[in-house]
Amino acid sequence: MAARTSSILLPFLRVGVPLRRRRCLGGSPWPQRSGRSLSGGVAPPLSPQLAGRSYAELHALSVKEPEAFWGSVAKDRLIWSRAFQQVSDCDLATGRISWFGGGQLNVSVNCLDVHVAKDPDRVALIWEKDEPGTEERVTYRELLETTCRLANTLKSHGVRKGDRVAIYMPPSPIAVAAMLACARIGAVHTVVFAGFSSEALAGRIQDAQCKVVITCNQGVRGGRLINLKATVDGAVKNCPSVQHVFVAQRTSHSMPMGKLDRPLEEYVFDYSPGDVFGCVADIGWITGHSYVVYGPLSNGATTVLFESTPVYPDPGRYWETVQRLRINQFYGAPTAIRLLLKYDETWVTKYDRTSLKTLGSVGEPINHEAWEWFYKVVGDGRCPLVDTWWQTETGGVCIAPRPAEKGAEIRPAMAMRPFFGIQLTLMGDKGETITGNDVSGALCISKPWPGMARTIFGDHQRFVDAYFKPFPGHYFTGDGAYRSKEGYYQITGRMDDVINISGHRLGTAEIEDALDEHPDVPETAVIGISHDIKGEVPFAFVVLKENAAKTQEAVVEELRQLVASKIAKYAVPDHFLVVKRLPKTRSGKIMRRILRKVAMDQADSLGDVSTLDDPSVVTEIVQAHKRYSSQSAKA
Repeated sequence: MAARTSSILLPFLRVGVPLRRRRCLGGSPWPQRSGRSLSGGVAPPLSPQLAGRSYAELHALSVKEPEAFWGSVAKDRLIWSRAFQQVSDCDLATGRISWFGGGQLNVSVNCLDVHVAKDPDRVALIWEKDEPGTEERVTYRELLETTCRLANTLKSHGVRKGDRVAIYMPPSPIAVAAMLACARIGAVHTVVFAGFSSEALAGRIQDAQCKVVITCNQGVRGGRLINLKATVDGAVKNCPSVQHVFVAQRTSHSMPMGKLDRPLEEYVFDYSPGDVFGCVADIGWITGHSYVVYGPLSNGATTVLFESTPVYPDPGRYWETVQRLRINQFYGAPTAIRLLLKYDETWVTKYDRTSLKTLGSVGEPINHEAWEWFYKVVGDGRCPLVDTWWQTETGGVCIAPRPAEKGAEIRPAMAMRPFFGIQLTLMGDKGETITGNDVSGALCISKPWPGMARTIFGDHQRFVDAYFKPFPGHYFTGDGAYRSKEGYYQITGRMDDVINISGHRLGTAEIEDALDEHPDVPETAVIGISHDIKGEVPFAFVVLKENAAKTQEAVVEELRQLVASKIAKYAVPDHFLVVKRLPKTRSGKIMRRILRKVAMDQADSLGDVSTLDDPSVVTEIVQAHKRYSSQSAKA
């Protein structure tokens, strides 16, 4: 298989480290840097071909001569056990994505062994545990040893190259080690957010046909204990592919152990009281993969693993952590920023934030009010604030104000500039390329880059249909964008039926599927509406059977519980509006545009409704929404 490196490495570019030949823990031989000896070699920050060039020159090279650009970066920044023969072999028209053909590397080696060879006692992870002031530090040597022990444990229990392993854990060093252990032996990890229900977890295990699940007895968040092991127990009952469940002890509470269960400490860590482990900030989402684990560790950085919440034990938690750990770069979600700006500024200003150098926003577009507060209050108006745009599918940042020329402007709430290798295109409704500036359209990327996804596991055709068929020859992001008069990019929102709840992308169909399982509910439609704190929240339009056995209130309460149990609590719609019927075209398609307008109190600008099978349904829904709004206001 062609090797894959990611653009997530580039924001962390730094001077390479001297290497010496040794044998890795776990028994694998130390790999060779492509085209050069390890003996005393020092990797330059960039090759002579790239060094000394401006952002504009580097970006132009990366899109005009991608093989020269990425080939140079890959050789100089990564350790290869077998040199690649071909930089890329891609065709966006057919969804063929192949980079560094013939090459072979191991991301675990690049994240750990390289740095242990030079500075084994450098701190790799700072685990910011739930209770303030209880942080623990894990060195690169300790993380490598833990990773190798866990890798050997997986191998001894039959996990082989290509096997799938589900990781259902809160942010912790053992979770990071689990990811790296899978990579070390060639297993495929699927990291599931540790807030999903048993049914949602089971679906993801079944999709990947996982052989092993790694979890904790409990999670700790905001002063509460979450019984993760019980959730896994419920999931694996319906997952015959699972042969072993490894259970780490996050707390001292004992949990019932079944025939599949293996205590992780007893097999893996030779655990004794006082040993130190850590935790990653949510590795269940792509940000944790790219910018908590693989990006920082592959570049020898010290990365903070945040286990708690922004408001535990009080709204100053983030900034107390910045002061205590002397954090230099703070990368957070707009949802959290919108939450915190509701509190008095003294929760920020009482703490020393002079260590901060850069602020970052990730997960969804940030509104102007939140941007200004983040920049002026948190950063004192001196720290560059970069609003980054990227997706799970892109692997790393694609649009951001930095890198750029020294002193280049940063505009509030705007991602602005394409990253290296990213060639952006705006497309029209008829598939035409939109040229010029001060225009809007569907955001596409017209050339492949190393960090992009290559397929959907087990369903490559779905991958092609979703990302490459809408605009042939282009990768379709699903987002709309505006290109300013100066050529800067601003994301305008999703163009499909995906809701971004507090930075968590969730398809409306998944919520609808859960709601439609209720025996008194024949049909539902879920849309996303804006929310001051969460960015977006689900709004559910629900049709009840005429002979429903229960009251409307009782059904709605059961629907809340249904979504929470089948998906997660955060997926429960904030609003339920019971209607007699849904607006549909003659072909039976639900017109969600109309529902979104009604839900956002924009019924006076519904637009053309002539394609509806029965336009009078709009009046019914508008009147129902007015009654609902009136009742909500009184409550």
